[in-house]
Amino acid sequence: MLEACPRRGRPASDGPYSAEQIMPKSEFLREAEARGFIFQCTDMEALDAAMQAGPVGGYIGFDPTADSLHVGSLIQIMMLRLMHRHGHRPVALVGGGTAKIGDPSFREEARQLMTAETIATNLRGVEACLRQFLPLGTGPTEPLLTNNADWLDKLSYIDLLRDVGVHFSINRMLSFDSVRSRLEREQGLTFLEFNYSILQSYDFRELNLRHGVTLQMGGSDQWGNIVSGIDLVRRMNGAQVFGLTTPLLTTSSGAKMGKTAQGAVWLSAKRLPVFDYWQFWRNVEDADVGRFLKLFTELPIEECERLAALGGAGINEAKKVLATEATALCHGRAAAEEAAEAARRTFEEGTLTADLPTSTVPAAELSGGMPAFRLFAEAGLASTNGEARRLIRGKGARVNGVVIEDEAQVITNADLVEGAVKLSAGRKRHVLVKPA
Repeated sequence: MLEACPRRGRPASDGPYSAEQIMPKSEFLREAEARGFIFQCTDMEALDAAMQAGPVGGYIGFDPTADSLHVGSLIQIMMLRLMHRHGHRPVALVGGGTAKIGDPSFREEARQLMTAETIATNLRGVEACLRQFLPLGTGPTEPLLTNNADWLDKLSYIDLLRDVGVHFSINRMLSFDSVRSRLEREQGLTFLEFNYSILQSYDFRELNLRHGVTLQMGGSDQWGNIVSGIDLVRRMNGAQVFGLTTPLLTTSSGAKMGKTAQGAVWLSAKRLPVFDYWQFWRNVEDADVGRFLKLFTELPIEECERLAALGGAGINEAKKVLATEATALCHGRAAAEEAAEAARRTFEEGTLTADLPTSTVPAAELSGGMPAFRLFAEAGLASTNGEARRLIRGKGARVNGVVIEDEAQVITNADLVEGAVKLSAGRKRHVLVKPA
Protein backbone atom coordinates (compact mmCIF):
# COMPACT_ATOMS: atom_id res chain seq x y z
CA MET A 1 0.00 0.00 0.00
CA LEU A 2 1.08 3.58 -0.48
CA GLU A 3 2.56 5.24 2.55
CA ALA A 4 1.40 8.66 3.72
CA CYS A 5 4.03 11.20 2.74
CA PRO A 6 4.73 14.88 3.35
CA ARG A 7 2.91 16.95 0.78
CA ARG A 8 2.65 20.46 2.17
CA GLY A 9 5.14 23.21 2.74
CA ARG A 10 7.27 25.79 1.05
CA PRO A 11 10.16 25.09 -1.30
CA ALA A 12 13.25 23.58 0.26
CA SER A 13 16.59 22.93 -1.33
CA ASP A 14 16.29 19.17 -1.04
CA GLY A 15 12.54 18.60 -1.25
CA PRO A 16 9.38 19.25 0.77
CA TYR A 17 9.22 19.24 4.52
CA SER A 18 6.36 18.41 6.86
CA ALA A 19 4.01 21.22 7.83
CA GLU A 20 0.65 21.62 9.51
CA GLN A 21 -2.05 20.22 7.26
CA ILE A 22 -3.68 22.84 5.09
CA MET A 23 -7.14 22.06 3.80
CA PRO A 24 -7.28 23.65 0.34
CA LYS A 25 -10.24 25.82 -0.63
CA SER A 26 -9.92 25.80 -4.42
CA GLU A 27 -12.13 23.19 -6.07
CA PHE A 28 -9.31 21.55 -8.05
CA LEU A 29 -7.02 21.03 -5.08
CA ARG A 30 -9.87 19.89 -2.84
CA GLU A 31 -10.93 17.19 -5.27
CA ALA A 32 -7.34 16.23 -6.10
CA GLU A 33 -6.70 15.83 -2.38
CA ALA A 34 -9.86 13.78 -1.83
CA ARG A 35 -9.09 11.45 -4.73
CA GLY A 36 -5.52 10.78 -3.62
CA PHE A 37 -3.64 12.62 -6.37
CA ILE A 38 -1.43 14.86 -4.21
CA PHE A 39 1.91 13.59 -2.92
CA GLN A 40 4.04 16.75 -2.66
CA CYS A 41 3.49 20.46 -3.22
CA THR A 42 6.06 23.24 -3.06
CA ASP A 43 3.68 25.83 -1.56
CA MET A 44 0.14 24.61 -1.05
CA GLU A 45 -1.15 27.85 0.49
CA ALA A 46 0.08 30.06 -2.36
CA LEU A 47 -1.05 27.64 -5.07
CA ASP A 48 -4.47 27.36 -3.43
CA ALA A 49 -4.75 31.14 -3.37
CA ALA A 50 -3.74 31.41 -7.03
CA MET A 51 -6.35 28.85 -8.04
CA GLN A 52 -9.04 30.68 -6.15
CA ALA A 53 -8.07 33.94 -7.87
CA GLY A 54 -8.53 32.63 -11.43
CA PRO A 55 -7.55 30.01 -14.00
CA VAL A 56 -4.06 28.54 -13.60
CA GLY A 57 -2.04 26.96 -16.40
CA GLY A 58 -0.45 23.67 -15.36
CA TYR A 59 1.64 21.28 -17.42
CA ILE A 60 2.84 17.70 -17.42
CA GLY A 61 5.51 16.32 -19.74
CA PHE A 62 5.29 13.04 -21.68
CA ASP A 63 8.43 11.74 -23.37
CA PRO A 64 7.72 9.63 -26.49
CA THR A 65 9.62 6.50 -25.45
CA ALA A 66 7.08 4.32 -27.33
CA ASP A 67 4.32 4.82 -29.88
CA SER A 68 1.71 4.63 -27.10
CA LEU A 69 1.37 5.74 -23.51
CA HIS A 70 0.50 3.10 -20.93
CA VAL A 71 -1.41 2.93 -17.67
CA GLY A 72 1.67 4.19 -15.82
CA SER A 73 0.99 7.63 -17.38
CA LEU A 74 -2.72 7.57 -16.62
CA ILE A 75 -2.60 9.27 -13.23
CA GLN A 76 -0.94 12.26 -14.92
CA ILE A 77 -3.56 12.36 -17.66
CA MET A 78 -6.34 12.23 -15.08
CA MET A 79 -4.77 15.22 -13.32
CA LEU A 80 -4.95 17.20 -16.56
CA ARG A 81 -8.60 16.19 -16.99
CA LEU A 82 -9.34 17.27 -13.44
CA MET A 83 -7.74 20.67 -14.04
CA HIS A 84 -9.88 21.15 -17.12
CA ARG A 85 -13.09 20.18 -15.30
CA HIS A 86 -12.41 22.88 -12.71
CA GLY A 87 -11.81 25.65 -15.22
CA HIS A 88 -8.00 25.67 -15.32
CA ARG A 89 -5.77 25.36 -18.42
CA PRO A 90 -4.01 21.97 -18.68
CA VAL A 91 -0.97 21.78 -20.94
CA ALA A 92 0.35 18.45 -22.21
CA LEU A 93 3.99 18.77 -23.23
CA VAL A 94 5.38 16.09 -25.52
CA GLY A 95 9.14 15.76 -25.40
CA GLY A 96 10.18 15.81 -29.02
CA GLY A 97 13.37 17.56 -27.92
CA THR A 98 14.16 15.82 -24.63
CA ALA A 99 13.49 12.43 -26.28
CA LYS A 100 16.80 12.90 -28.04
CA ILE A 101 18.47 12.55 -24.62
CA GLY A 102 16.12 10.41 -22.54
CA ASP A 103 15.17 10.92 -18.90
CA PRO A 104 17.77 9.15 -16.70
CA SER A 105 15.66 9.42 -13.53
CA PHE A 106 15.97 6.26 -11.44
CA ARG A 107 17.14 4.16 -14.38
CA GLU A 108 19.96 1.68 -13.93
CA GLU A 109 21.50 2.51 -17.30
CA ALA A 110 21.21 5.00 -20.13
CA ARG A 111 18.24 4.76 -22.48
CA GLN A 112 18.90 3.62 -26.01
CA LEU A 113 18.99 6.72 -28.19
CA MET A 114 16.18 6.88 -30.73
CA THR A 115 16.37 7.91 -34.36
CA ALA A 116 14.50 10.97 -35.61
CA GLU A 117 12.10 8.67 -37.46
CA THR A 118 11.32 6.67 -34.31
CA ILE A 119 10.74 9.85 -32.30
CA ALA A 120 8.36 11.18 -34.97
CA THR A 121 6.41 7.91 -35.00
CA ASN A 122 6.22 7.82 -31.23
CA LEU A 123 5.11 11.46 -31.04
CA ARG A 124 2.14 10.70 -33.30
CA GLY A 125 1.19 7.75 -31.11
CA VAL A 126 1.50 9.70 -27.86
CA GLU A 127 -0.56 12.56 -29.25
CA ALA A 128 -3.27 10.11 -30.31
CA CYS A 129 -3.38 8.71 -26.77
CA LEU A 130 -3.67 12.20 -25.26
CA ARG A 131 -6.50 13.04 -27.65
CA GLN A 132 -8.41 10.00 -26.37
CA PHE A 133 -8.64 11.74 -22.98
CA LEU A 134 -8.30 15.48 -23.63
CA PRO A 135 -10.21 17.80 -26.00
CA LEU A 136 -7.00 19.42 -27.24
CA GLY A 137 -7.28 22.86 -28.81
CA THR A 138 -5.82 26.33 -28.83
CA GLY A 139 -8.60 28.31 -27.14
CA PRO A 140 -8.02 29.92 -23.74
CA THR A 141 -10.02 27.22 -21.92
CA GLU A 142 -9.00 24.22 -24.05
CA PRO A 143 -6.26 21.74 -23.09
CA LEU A 144 -3.12 22.65 -25.03
CA LEU A 145 -0.63 20.31 -26.68
CA THR A 146 2.94 21.59 -27.00
CA ASN A 147 6.25 20.07 -28.14
CA ASN A 148 9.51 21.12 -26.52
CA ALA A 149 11.35 20.54 -29.79
CA ASP A 150 9.84 23.90 -30.82
CA TRP A 151 12.37 25.67 -28.59
CA LEU A 152 15.00 23.10 -27.64
CA ASP A 153 15.93 22.35 -31.25
CA LYS A 154 16.70 26.05 -31.79
CA LEU A 155 18.95 26.51 -28.77
CA SER A 156 22.55 27.56 -29.26
CA TYR A 157 24.80 25.59 -26.94
CA ILE A 158 26.86 28.63 -25.95
CA ASP A 159 23.71 30.66 -25.27
CA LEU A 160 22.33 27.82 -23.15
CA LEU A 161 25.52 27.69 -21.10
CA ARG A 162 25.63 31.47 -20.60
CA ASP A 163 21.94 32.16 -20.02
CA VAL A 164 20.75 28.98 -18.31
CA GLY A 165 23.74 26.97 -17.10
CA VAL A 166 24.87 29.77 -14.82
CA HIS A 167 21.79 29.19 -12.66
CA PHE A 168 22.54 25.52 -11.94
CA SER A 169 24.75 24.19 -9.14
CA ILE A 170 26.54 20.93 -9.86
CA ASN A 171 26.65 20.20 -6.13
CA ARG A 172 22.89 20.51 -5.89
CA MET A 173 22.25 18.43 -9.01
CA LEU A 174 24.45 15.66 -7.60
CA SER A 175 22.24 15.61 -4.49
CA PHE A 176 19.10 14.67 -6.44
CA ASP A 177 17.91 11.17 -5.58
CA SER A 178 17.62 10.26 -9.27
CA VAL A 179 21.29 11.17 -9.85
CA ARG A 180 22.68 9.92 -6.57
CA SER A 181 21.06 6.49 -6.88
CA ARG A 182 22.73 6.02 -10.27
CA LEU A 183 26.14 7.06 -9.01
CA GLU A 184 25.89 4.92 -5.89
CA ARG A 185 25.31 1.87 -8.06
CA GLU A 186 28.46 2.80 -9.97
CA GLN A 187 26.45 2.70 -13.19
CA GLY A 188 27.75 6.06 -14.31
CA LEU A 189 25.84 8.97 -15.76
CA THR A 190 26.72 10.42 -19.13
CA PHE A 191 27.07 14.16 -19.64
CA LEU A 192 24.22 13.88 -22.14
CA GLU A 193 21.87 12.48 -19.48
CA PHE A 194 23.09 14.96 -16.89
CA ASN A 195 21.74 17.77 -19.06
CA TYR A 196 18.19 16.38 -19.00
CA SER A 197 17.28 18.19 -15.78
CA ILE A 198 18.50 21.50 -17.25
CA LEU A 199 16.38 21.06 -20.36
CA GLN A 200 13.28 20.09 -18.35
CA SER A 201 13.76 23.20 -16.23
CA TYR A 202 14.10 25.26 -19.40
CA ASP A 203 10.78 23.81 -20.59
CA PHE A 204 9.04 25.32 -17.56
CA ARG A 205 10.69 28.67 -18.26
CA GLU A 206 9.49 28.64 -21.90
CA LEU A 207 5.96 27.54 -21.04
CA ASN A 208 5.77 30.31 -18.46
CA LEU A 209 6.85 32.89 -21.06
CA ARG A 210 4.78 31.56 -23.96
CA HIS A 211 1.58 30.43 -22.26
CA GLY A 212 1.63 31.82 -18.72
CA VAL A 213 2.02 28.36 -17.18
CA THR A 214 2.67 28.60 -13.44
CA LEU A 215 2.35 24.98 -12.31
CA GLN A 216 4.39 21.91 -13.20
CA MET A 217 3.03 18.50 -12.23
CA GLY A 218 4.54 15.05 -12.44
CA GLY A 219 5.25 11.82 -10.61
CA SER A 220 7.12 11.97 -7.33
CA ASP A 221 10.27 10.75 -9.09
CA GLN A 222 10.34 14.12 -10.86
CA TRP A 223 10.51 16.20 -7.68
CA GLY A 224 14.14 17.25 -8.10
CA ASN A 225 13.63 18.29 -11.72
CA ILE A 226 10.46 20.20 -10.85
CA VAL A 227 12.13 22.14 -8.01
CA SER A 228 14.99 23.03 -10.38
CA GLY A 229 12.50 24.34 -12.91
CA ILE A 230 10.78 26.47 -10.29
CA ASP A 231 14.11 27.97 -9.29
CA LEU A 232 15.05 28.69 -12.91
CA VAL A 233 11.72 30.40 -13.67
CA ARG A 234 12.06 32.53 -10.56
CA ARG A 235 15.60 33.56 -11.49
CA MET A 236 15.08 34.16 -15.22
CA ASN A 237 11.44 35.28 -15.40
CA GLY A 238 10.92 36.70 -11.93
CA ALA A 239 7.66 34.76 -11.69
CA GLN A 240 6.06 32.86 -8.84
CA VAL A 241 5.47 29.27 -9.95
CA PHE A 242 4.60 26.00 -8.25
CA GLY A 243 5.27 22.27 -8.29
CA LEU A 244 2.90 19.43 -7.51
CA THR A 245 3.66 15.71 -7.62
CA THR A 246 1.49 12.61 -7.65
CA PRO A 247 2.31 9.30 -5.97
CA LEU A 248 4.10 6.59 -7.87
CA LEU A 249 1.49 3.89 -7.62
CA THR A 250 1.89 0.25 -6.78
CA THR A 251 -0.83 -2.32 -6.25
CA SER A 252 -1.66 -3.56 -2.77
CA SER A 253 0.64 -6.53 -3.34
CA GLY A 254 3.53 -4.20 -4.22
CA ALA A 255 3.50 -4.71 -8.00
CA LYS A 256 4.23 -1.74 -10.24
CA MET A 257 1.04 -0.16 -11.56
CA GLY A 258 0.37 -0.88 -15.23
CA LYS A 259 2.70 -3.86 -15.53
CA THR A 260 1.44 -7.41 -15.99
CA ALA A 261 3.03 -10.73 -16.76
CA GLN A 262 2.16 -10.05 -20.40
CA GLY A 263 3.81 -6.61 -20.46
CA ALA A 264 2.66 -2.99 -20.34
CA VAL A 265 -1.02 -2.08 -20.32
CA TRP A 266 -1.08 0.23 -23.34
CA LEU A 267 -3.64 3.00 -23.87
CA SER A 268 -3.68 2.52 -27.65
CA ALA A 269 -6.07 -0.09 -29.01
CA LYS A 270 -3.43 -0.80 -31.67
CA ARG A 271 -1.14 -2.09 -28.93
CA LEU A 272 -3.73 -3.63 -26.60
CA PRO A 273 -7.27 -4.74 -27.55
CA VAL A 274 -10.09 -2.91 -25.77
CA PHE A 275 -11.27 -6.21 -24.28
CA ASP A 276 -7.85 -6.79 -22.67
CA TYR A 277 -7.82 -3.21 -21.34
CA TRP A 278 -11.23 -3.79 -19.74
CA GLN A 279 -10.01 -7.10 -18.31
CA PHE A 280 -6.98 -5.41 -16.74
CA TRP A 281 -9.25 -3.22 -14.61
CA ARG A 282 -11.69 -6.06 -13.95
CA ASN A 283 -8.85 -8.14 -12.51
CA VAL A 284 -7.38 -5.63 -10.03
CA GLU A 285 -6.92 -6.73 -6.44
CA ASP A 286 -9.90 -6.29 -4.13
CA ALA A 287 -7.98 -3.92 -1.85
CA ASP A 288 -7.27 -1.54 -4.76
CA VAL A 289 -10.82 -1.08 -6.04
CA GLY A 290 -11.75 2.00 -3.99
CA ARG A 291 -8.45 3.75 -4.59
CA PHE A 292 -8.50 3.08 -8.34
CA LEU A 293 -12.13 4.18 -8.69
CA LYS A 294 -11.15 7.57 -7.25
CA LEU A 295 -8.02 7.92 -9.37
CA PHE A 296 -9.02 6.43 -12.71
CA THR A 297 -12.73 7.18 -13.06
CA GLU A 298 -14.76 10.35 -12.71
CA LEU A 299 -17.51 8.83 -10.61
CA PRO A 300 -18.46 10.94 -7.57
CA ILE A 301 -16.24 10.23 -4.59
CA GLU A 302 -19.22 9.08 -2.53
CA GLU A 303 -20.08 6.49 -5.19
CA CYS A 304 -16.46 5.29 -5.29
CA GLU A 305 -16.54 4.77 -1.54
CA ARG A 306 -19.90 2.97 -1.69
CA LEU A 307 -18.63 0.55 -4.32
CA ALA A 308 -15.38 -0.05 -2.45
CA ALA A 309 -17.35 -0.97 0.70
CA LEU A 310 -19.28 -3.77 -1.03
CA GLY A 311 -18.48 -7.14 0.43
CA GLY A 312 -18.53 -10.69 -0.89
CA ALA A 313 -19.60 -11.00 -4.50
CA GLY A 314 -20.40 -7.29 -4.51
CA ILE A 315 -16.73 -6.39 -4.93
CA ASN A 316 -16.78 -8.14 -8.32
CA GLU A 317 -19.62 -5.88 -9.40
CA ALA A 318 -17.54 -2.90 -8.24
CA LYS A 319 -14.65 -4.16 -10.36
CA LYS A 320 -16.92 -4.32 -13.41
CA VAL A 321 -17.94 -0.71 -12.80
CA LEU A 322 -14.27 0.27 -12.49
CA ALA A 323 -13.41 -1.60 -15.70
CA THR A 324 -16.25 -0.07 -17.70
CA GLU A 325 -15.74 3.50 -16.44
CA ALA A 326 -11.94 3.42 -16.91
CA THR A 327 -12.31 1.90 -20.38
CA ALA A 328 -14.95 4.47 -21.36
CA LEU A 329 -12.53 7.30 -20.60
CA CYS A 330 -9.84 5.70 -22.74
CA HIS A 331 -11.77 4.15 -25.64
CA GLY A 332 -15.27 5.62 -25.46
CA ARG A 333 -18.48 4.50 -23.80
CA ALA A 334 -19.64 2.28 -26.67
CA ALA A 335 -16.39 0.32 -26.82
CA ALA A 336 -16.37 -0.08 -23.03
CA GLU A 337 -19.89 -1.46 -22.96
CA GLU A 338 -19.07 -3.83 -25.83
CA ALA A 339 -16.10 -5.14 -23.86
CA ALA A 340 -18.23 -5.55 -20.74
CA GLU A 341 -20.87 -7.48 -22.70
CA ALA A 342 -18.21 -9.65 -24.36
CA ALA A 343 -16.87 -10.52 -20.92
CA ARG A 344 -20.35 -11.32 -19.63
CA ARG A 345 -21.08 -13.66 -22.53
CA THR A 346 -17.67 -15.30 -22.24
CA PHE A 347 -17.57 -15.83 -18.50
CA GLU A 348 -21.24 -16.13 -17.58
CA GLU A 349 -22.61 -17.93 -20.65
CA GLY A 350 -19.43 -19.65 -21.80
CA THR A 351 -20.02 -18.63 -25.43
CA LEU A 352 -17.47 -17.62 -28.04
CA THR A 353 -17.41 -13.94 -28.95
CA ALA A 354 -15.60 -12.10 -31.70
CA ASP A 355 -14.72 -9.38 -29.19
CA LEU A 356 -12.09 -11.61 -27.56
CA PRO A 357 -8.43 -11.12 -28.55
CA THR A 358 -7.65 -13.19 -31.63
CA SER A 359 -4.61 -14.98 -32.98
CA THR A 360 -4.10 -16.80 -36.26
CA VAL A 361 -2.17 -19.91 -37.26
CA PRO A 362 -1.55 -21.25 -40.75
CA ALA A 363 -4.56 -23.29 -41.82
CA ALA A 364 -2.33 -26.12 -43.04
CA GLU A 365 -0.71 -26.49 -39.60
CA LEU A 366 -4.03 -26.63 -37.80
CA SER A 367 -5.37 -29.05 -40.36
CA GLY A 368 -2.45 -31.39 -39.71
CA GLY A 369 -2.73 -30.92 -35.95
CA MET A 370 -0.71 -28.80 -33.49
CA PRO A 371 0.43 -29.81 -29.99
CA ALA A 372 -1.58 -27.89 -27.42
CA PHE A 373 1.50 -26.48 -25.65
CA ARG A 374 2.79 -25.00 -28.90
CA LEU A 375 -0.58 -23.47 -29.76
CA PHE A 376 -0.81 -21.81 -26.35
CA ALA A 377 2.66 -20.33 -26.78
CA GLU A 378 1.97 -19.05 -30.30
CA ALA A 379 -1.32 -17.51 -29.15
CA GLY A 380 0.56 -15.47 -26.52
CA LEU A 381 -0.93 -17.20 -23.48
CA ALA A 382 2.54 -18.43 -22.55
CA SER A 383 5.89 -16.81 -23.32
CA THR A 384 7.65 -20.10 -24.12
CA ASN A 385 6.81 -23.70 -24.93
CA GLY A 386 8.13 -24.68 -21.51
CA GLU A 387 5.81 -22.21 -19.78
CA ALA A 388 2.90 -23.57 -21.83
CA ARG A 389 3.75 -27.12 -20.76
CA ARG A 390 3.79 -26.07 -17.11
CA LEU A 391 0.45 -24.30 -17.55
CA ILE A 392 -1.09 -27.50 -18.92
CA ARG A 393 0.50 -29.72 -16.27
CA GLY A 394 -0.96 -27.40 -13.62
CA LYS A 395 -4.48 -27.83 -15.05
CA GLY A 396 -4.61 -24.15 -15.96
CA ALA A 397 -5.18 -24.56 -19.70
CA ARG A 398 -8.50 -25.13 -21.40
CA VAL A 399 -9.59 -25.61 -25.00
CA ASN A 400 -13.17 -24.54 -25.69
CA GLY A 401 -13.77 -24.54 -21.95
CA VAL A 402 -12.44 -28.06 -21.34
CA VAL A 403 -9.31 -28.57 -19.21
CA ILE A 404 -6.41 -30.13 -21.13
CA GLU A 405 -5.00 -33.20 -19.38
CA ASP A 406 -2.13 -33.92 -21.79
CA GLU A 407 0.39 -31.28 -22.86
CA ALA A 408 0.97 -33.19 -26.10
CA GLN A 409 -2.75 -33.23 -26.96
CA VAL A 410 -3.17 -32.32 -30.62
CA ILE A 411 -5.53 -29.50 -31.66
CA THR A 412 -7.00 -29.81 -35.16
CA ASN A 413 -9.77 -28.39 -37.34
CA ALA A 414 -12.13 -30.73 -35.50
CA ASP A 415 -11.79 -28.44 -32.48
CA LEU A 416 -13.05 -25.37 -34.36
CA VAL A 417 -16.29 -23.91 -33.01
CA GLU A 418 -17.83 -21.20 -35.18
CA GLY A 419 -14.52 -21.07 -37.05
CA ALA A 420 -12.25 -20.64 -34.03
CA VAL A 421 -10.69 -22.45 -31.09
CA LYS A 422 -11.05 -20.75 -27.72
CA LEU A 423 -7.91 -21.09 -25.60
CA SER A 424 -8.02 -20.14 -21.90
CA ALA A 425 -5.16 -19.70 -19.44
CA GLY A 426 -6.72 -19.69 -16.01
CA ARG A 427 -10.11 -18.05 -15.68
CA LYS A 428 -9.28 -14.60 -16.95
CA ARG A 429 -7.11 -14.85 -20.08
CA HIS A 430 -8.68 -15.99 -23.32
CA VAL A 431 -7.73 -15.94 -26.99
CA LEU A 432 -9.62 -17.03 -30.09
CA VAL A 433 -7.33 -18.89 -32.51
CA LYS A 434 -8.43 -18.88 -36.14
CA PRO A 435 -6.90 -20.60 -39.17
CA ALA A 436 -5.48 -18.17 -41.74
